Amino acid sequence: MTTAGRLLRSDDLPLRTVAERSGYSSEFAFAKAFKREYGVAPGRYRKGA
Repeated sequence: MTTAGRLLRSDDLPLRTVAERSGYSSEFAFAKAFKREYGVAPGRYRKGA
């Protein structure tokens, strides 16, 4: 998840690509796990909230 957070903030990669690079085959599963870890959705995290 640390890598995913870094990718979301530094690169303009699609969520699908970030999910795949983080080891998830599903964007939905990645988004759910990300929100559980960080407390916000990946898109909101990317925007800096």
